[in-house]
Amino acid sequence: MMQLKGIAAAGGISIGPAYMLGREELVVAREAISWADIPLQIQIFEEALIQTRREIIELQKRISADMGQEEAQIFDAHLLVLEDRMLIEEVISRLKKEQLNVAYIFSEVLKKYIGVFLKIEDEYLKERAADINDVGKRILRNLLGKKKKTLDEIDGKAIIVAHDISPSDTAAMHTKNVAAFITDMGGKTSHTAIMAKSLEIPAVVGLEDVTSRVNPGDIMIVDGSTGIVIISPDEETLNSYRQKVERLKGIADKFLSVKDLPAATSDGREILINANIEFPDEVPGVKLHGGHGIGLYRTEFFYMNRKDSPSEEEHYQAYKYVAEEMSPHPVVIRTLDIGGDKFLSQFKIPHEMQPFLGWRAIRFCLARPEIFKLQLRAILRASVHGNLKLMYPMISGIEELRQANQILAEAKEELRQKGLEFNDKIEVGVMVEVPSAAMTADILAKEADFFSIGTNDLIQYSLAVDRSNEKVAYLYDPAHPAVLRLVKSIIESAHQSGIKVAMCGEMAGESSLALILLGLGLDEFSVPPQLIPELKYVIRAVSFKAAQDMASLALKLSTGKEVEAFSKNRLAEILK
Repeated sequence: MMQLKGIAAAGGISIGPAYMLGREELVVAREAISWADIPLQIQIFEEALIQTRREIIELQKRISADMGQEEAQIFDAHLLVLEDRMLIEEVISRLKKEQLNVAYIFSEVLKKYIGVFLKIEDEYLKERAADINDVGKRILRNLLGKKKKTLDEIDGKAIIVAHDISPSDTAAMHTKNVAAFITDMGGKTSHTAIMAKSLEIPAVVGLEDVTSRVNPGDIMIVDGSTGIVIISPDEETLNSYRQKVERLKGIADKFLSVKDLPAATSDGREILINANIEFPDEVPGVKLHGGHGIGLYRTEFFYMNRKDSPSEEEHYQAYKYVAEEMSPHPVVIRTLDIGGDKFLSQFKIPHEMQPFLGWRAIRFCLARPEIFKLQLRAILRASVHGNLKLMYPMISGIEELRQANQILAEAKEELRQKGLEFNDKIEVGVMVEVPSAAMTADILAKEADFFSIGTNDLIQYSLAVDRSNEKVAYLYDPAHPAVLRLVKSIIESAHQSGIKVAMCGEMAGESSLALILLGLGLDEFSVPPQLIPELKYVIRAVSFKAAQDMASLALKLSTGKEVEAFSKNRLAEILK
């Protein structure tokens, strides 16, 4: 029996035999051709590009129908590679100059492109090398007339073991007998991790050398919640995890039983549990899971995978739909948050050495008021159709809040001049995700209508941890005493000024920490829709006084590990 620890990428526990999805090595022979052969080689290349496009579009349609638009849009990047004139022209130019077979020429150009991206320091751009590699191998297979090894041969539920898994492979898993997957490479922000969560397939990544430690057919246990992988477990361990799986099924049924009930503690304190969404078509899922409203509507995804920018009318129609569908429940729209790990080519944002600390979010919007104001006008127009609120990301101090509100006032005046209706009293909130905002929360609270704590960035800035870097992933610790103290001070500052505080980062969705957050006085949680029933169950199972006592004890602990162990033990007692 061997136990490994990797990065927990998608929760759940699976037990099954290993299926080795090896790295595909396409051997391309180097063959000389004559000048007369060049037109035929170009035709072969063009036909391979067309065939590859067909394959990707077909895959995209299937994913869109089965999983939703967001997951399907991952393949837009693959289609863009097929339209890269620089790559295509380099292949044709080298083909004419070197007079070698097109498959060999393309394989050499592909290696060059991948090498360039892998040398870039930026983690997001490094991940684009995986897109180029994935679509490049598709083209090569079509050039060589080879079929890709698929997952069709899996017999029964199996655990995929791979060095890395391309977005195409991950997308294909929704129709296959895949129980879980584990990889040598990867981090929490990779495409495959995101899709694994959508598919609800347990996943552990960043195991470094798991492919060299596993043999085909080995029985394995994958715990996607803790990042633990057990190879060839003994009977006692197997039985233990089988019991855990059964307990998890029973607990899931308990959670669903309360999804339509209020999130109220046993002594009467009611908490709002809202959902995080990225697209309007996620609204039915929010209702299905018992969400009270939308606590975070991420609007930057509205701009992605397109060469132009959305018009004011496009913005308005999307926001209007969500407002009407969720009415009378609140919908909090976060204004454009780009930069960091999100890039929009149409805005020509320059490459930065430290993009998370650079020209992003509200900084970009204040520098490009025409883009910002367009979105604000659309939000204001949609505000008459429901309970809309708006929220600024990455505010670092009161001056930025005032500047943003000045542009909002200008947007309101422009609508008045056109005779268009809007809610003049729309609530305006601040995302507290920068340490300077946390430490001046008392000042911000005097001019903001509400706070929403963005823990993903707040934690990485406070602990100096790049959350997209797997090498320092172990330092990213929501339970760290510094984080708890910051959250406590933010909530206290807000309540002293009479405003409410929500939390929309991943920390809000961790049930054990939710008890501490409840005890610290958090008013609202905003989480992925599928986590809403679990949070409701946990909150309904405790008294507010017990949560306060728990928070008080947690604040006296010295390390994140101590806090995590304490909170998980308490949660286990509740879920018995």
